[in-house]
Amino acid sequence: MAITTADFKTGLTIELDRQVWQIVEFQHVKPGKGGAFVRTKLRNLEANTTLDKTFRAGERMEQAHVERKKMQYLYGSGDEYVFMDMETYEQVSLATETVGDSSKFLQDNLEVLVTMYQERVLGMELPTVIEAEVTETDPGLKGDTASGGSKPATIETGAVVQVPLFINKGDRIRVDTRSGGYMERAK
Repeated sequence: MAITTADFKTGLTIELDRQVWQIVEFQHVKPGKGGAFVRTKLRNLEANTTLDKTFRAGERMEQAHVERKKMQYLYGSGDEYVFMDMETYEQVSLATETVGDSSKFLQDNLEVLVTMYQERVLGMELPTVIEAEVTETDPGLKGDTASGGSKPATIETGAVVQVPLFINKGDRIRVDTRSGGYMERAK
């Protein structure tokens, strides 16, 4: 579907140079002299890069209809990860490059969103928070709950997270997958 710069809004996906871009931010500018234009910041959904681009006001382009499918992580095999569509039970393999750093938070049966465009996989989004067990860390210090210190802890997925000193091996914690940071003990 053809759209113009008047249709721009944050989160909209467009096709540009045969690639899919998402509008991160935009600003309509009407200078005193000359024609109006739109300044945008775009994120490439496949390469995960950003681009600053200026469009003339009213310029036309194609909207990219991106589909986000809920899928379940099954297992990793060599240089790919296998996910199952929650509705059709079809399995999809994603390359290590597509999964990227998110692989360090993948747990068996974890539900993720896989972004697709015209049957082509663009990427994968983890849930914002996961719950995981601490598999390795230095012993906790009794009574040390407010000193604000931290130590590294390995969670069941293999990721290393900085945790407060009172966290012990075997504790379940909640981790923010965007920052890779400790949030709280799981209840």
